[in-house]
Amino acid sequence: MPTSKRIKTAVFGCGQISEVYLENMMNRFSCLDVVACCSKNGASAKKRAEQFGIKAMSAEEIFADSSIELIVNLTPATEHYDIIKMSLEAEKNVYTEKILTPSYNKAKELCELAKEKNLRIGCAPDTFLGSAIQTAKKAIERGEIGQIMSCSANLNRDCTCSYTPGRFTTLKGGGVGFDVGIYYITAILSILGSASKACGFCLNTTPEYVVEDSNSQYFGQKCIVDNENIMIGNVLFRNGVATTLHFCGRTIYPETPSIIFYGTKGIIILPDPNCFGGKVLIMRKGESNYSELENEFFFDDNSRGLGVAEMAWSIMQNRPHRASVEMAAHAVEILCAIEKSSETGITQLIYSEFTPSLPLKPKYECEREEDSIK
Repeated sequence: MPTSKRIKTAVFGCGQISEVYLENMMNRFSCLDVVACCSKNGASAKKRAEQFGIKAMSAEEIFADSSIELIVNLTPATEHYDIIKMSLEAEKNVYTEKILTPSYNKAKELCELAKEKNLRIGCAPDTFLGSAIQTAKKAIERGEIGQIMSCSANLNRDCTCSYTPGRFTTLKGGGVGFDVGIYYITAILSILGSASKACGFCLNTTPEYVVEDSNSQYFGQKCIVDNENIMIGNVLFRNGVATTLHFCGRTIYPETPSIIFYGTKGIIILPDPNCFGGKVLIMRKGESNYSELENEFFFDDNSRGLGVAEMAWSIMQNRPHRASVEMAAHAVEILCAIEKSSETGITQLIYSEFTPSLPLKPKYECEREEDSIK
């Protein structure tokens, strides 16, 4: 049955992505009662508070407010560990933007702390809950392309467009693999489950970059870039599926993203996993052209915050939430394994495991009610 309870929620980080989160959390999902926001300098929090009719508070005030049960952390990845840990220590559940942390050891520590305190951590990306990936997941699970044998993921973009001095995209965890490839890895994990080993290369071909955009306030200034702009990886899954990852951030736009699943009876191509919707293509054995799979799910627009709502409903229903910290930590372990393999030349074992989430109910129509999404 639908529940009338709403979980009081506060947002940390009021940058660009916070607008769509707040819009969706406040207007699309009945389970969330967003009451406050905060930011490092306070100015952006004041702006968002005025825009959405909530309170701008300090972190200390939010942590001290026992009525606030859930923190939505939208800060850069370099700040995630500290904010998540402080939130857990303040007895708050946390949903964080991707990635969980750039360090797998710190990700494990947060998992253990949440378990110790009987609290939850959810983690973006939640695009795997959108119509495209859910449609593909259902088609694969009902055997439309037979047994999955291999998978490939390809991403291209020009990461230098986002380089400015000190910006998170130049810092650890902000490279093309950790910051963007995470969408592809999460989509694949949501369908294939846990990986067993990984290897590959991480390259930083532009450790220093001079801003070329004449319209930028940083035009002509030098950036120090401390992350990868190319990540090439091979991942073997516990079910035997071999996967290749090709993430290149030192090429051109437009992006031509793809995730392709190769099965014994056909091939499925997913659209951009940074989006919730898009066309899912299939070519079955004996066919020579791709056709579009019928979309069986809603949430095909920018539905960021869906993972937060599903987590809130799961808390109230005492069931596992889908954008789980276990899957998020597993993704971080894969990224760190590829990074370590690049340094050592040795294939790395993946030790963590997670239970893939159940698919959503097809054609849930009323996104404001819990029973429409469970």
